[in-house]
Amino acid sequence: MNKIDATMAILRISMGTSIAYHGINKARGIAGTTSWFSSIGMKWAKQQAVIAASTEIIAGVGLTLGLATPLTCVAVIALMTVAIITVHARVGYFIFLPNGGWEYCASIIAVATAVAVTGPGSFSIDSVWNINQSLGVFALPMGVACAVCHLTLCWRPQMKSPTA
Repeated sequence: MNKIDATMAILRISMGTSIAYHGINKARGIAGTTSWFSSIGMKWAKQQAVIAASTEIIAGVGLTLGLATPLTCVAVIALMTVAIITVHARVGYFIFLPNGGWEYCASIIAVATAVAVTGPGSFSIDSVWNINQSLGVFALPMGVACAVCHLTLCWRPQMKSPTA
C-alpha cells in the first residue's frame, strides 16, 4: 500500500464526509438556512440556501469517492471562500471566537487545494476510470474566482449606519 494513496484517501473521505454532512444539515433546516442567508445579505436567499446545501452534498460525496476530484475541490474552495468573506473574516482568525473565525474554513481550503494538486490517489473512482487530474493545479485560483463571481452577483452586505 502506497502511503500517499492512503493519505489522500483519508483526507478525501474525512473532508468530503464533513462537507456533505454540512450540506445535509443545511437541507434539513432549509428555512433557517434561508433566513440566515438573508440576514447576511445574500440575494435570492432561498435559492442560495438550496444551492449551498446541494453543492456541499454533491461536492462532499464526490470528494469522498474521489470522483471529478479537481472539480469537487474547486467547489469546496469556492464554498469556503464565500463563507470566509461573508461571515468569518470580520470575526477574526480563531474558530473558538464567538461566531467562529476563519481558521476552519482556511484549513478546508488548504486540504482541498492539496488534494486537487496531488490528486485523489489510487483508491478513487478517478483513478479506476483514469480521469485526468491535470487541472487540479488550478483549483485554488478557480475556486477563488468562482467565489468572487458568486459574491459579485449575489451578495449585498448590509452597511451599518454611522452613529450620531
